[in-house]
Amino acid sequence: MLVPERFKLVAMSFLAVFICYIDRVNISVAIIPMQEQFGWTESQVGLILGSFYFGYMFTMALGGFLADKYGGKIVLAYGVFFWSIFTILTPVFAYSGFWLLIFIRILMGLGEGITFPSWHALYARWIPFNERTRAIAITNSGISAGTVFGYLATAIIIGVYSWELVFYSFGMFGIVWVYFWHRSIASQPENHPKILKSELDLIQKEAPAKSTADKIPLSKLMCNGPFIAIVIATFCNNWALFTFLSYLPKFVNSPVSIGGLGIDLGSNLFISIILLPSIVSVISLVAGGYMADILIKRGVKTIVVRKTANSFGFYGAALCLYLISFQESIFNIVVLLCLTNLSSGIGAGGFGVNHADLGPKYTGSLVGISGGLGMIAAILSPIVAGLVLESTNSWDLIFNICCGALVFGGTFYLFFASSNKQFN
Repeated sequence: MLVPERFKLVAMSFLAVFICYIDRVNISVAIIPMQEQFGWTESQVGLILGSFYFGYMFTMALGGFLADKYGGKIVLAYGVFFWSIFTILTPVFAYSGFWLLIFIRILMGLGEGITFPSWHALYARWIPFNERTRAIAITNSGISAGTVFGYLATAIIIGVYSWELVFYSFGMFGIVWVYFWHRSIASQPENHPKILKSELDLIQKEAPAKSTADKIPLSKLMCNGPFIAIVIATFCNNWALFTFLSYLPKFVNSPVSIGGLGIDLGSNLFISIILLPSIVSVISLVAGGYMADILIKRGVKTIVVRKTANSFGFYGAALCLYLISFQESIFNIVVLLCLTNLSSGIGAGGFGVNHADLGPKYTGSLVGISGGLGMIAAILSPIVAGLVLESTNSWDLIFNICCGALVFGGTFYLFFASSNKQFN
């Protein structure tokens, strides 16, 4: 039985996100021995973790525009290739000085910034509407799968070899991926040499976008309520997401006296605590995507599905994070972290797939612009967390800030989101 070409696209895009995140989160674990070796302060650690997103936010909008206009295949390939090279060079720059490490992290961010708008642009042209939410959810599960692998493999490699080997080995994954991506993917389905006519007919009939985009309607975009709702939701989701991507290993490793869990890096318990919430996230993301597609297919209004899923994700995660502050049992904390990711996964049918509802042929640009603005949170949240730890030694305050962001973002989206086409 032949595998449809659009399924191969989803599988390869999942791997791109997976590689994106193993290269992104490896430093969240490696920073522990690196901080000890180089003598960095907590605020310096926060700056290192946040600097990546200075580059990331600038290429999201550019990547989306280029993918919509010239095709996501080539844009994503260049991004993966260059960020993989920068990953390999990270130890060299770390030994050369603090600010050179900041520089290479910014360059990595520039490479990774094109990832999400590129494959969203591809999906707008390749994935039929009734399969869109699940395809996006499966691809986004690469975030959690990459986080699981990145945390776990980094801890093991550091325990057995060294932190430097983490960056050398992870960077090679991306180089290999580029080779297979180039051989198997096309930006437009009609340009794929191996696609069957039956699949091409289905895609051309049901895919949201059937053309390239000449320009972005910026004047209309920046005063459009439903698009601003996506931007606000992206920002608030990113605040919580990137706080935890950057600081979860450090939270698990930090002393109990300041609200951490006091678990040694590389121990079985450390690995289990990092692993379990991420596994829950992978499963719930895929399940949430399928659930949203099933509800829409059964006649539930798209906007009802979007707002319900989003509210469950934001409010459920906020509640679980708030309750963590009151727990003393490691078991209870792990359960709440798992429930946080369960809520977020079920919210897969919310703001994260809303872009193609508003402007199908501009999907890459909408994802890029909203994601680029949302990356301001990714820059600020690790820096704020580092400053909070340095000045107050309070993990509870970090959790509560994340809760406030999620409640605000969920409420704004609930009132202003739409599934009606806004940009033709």
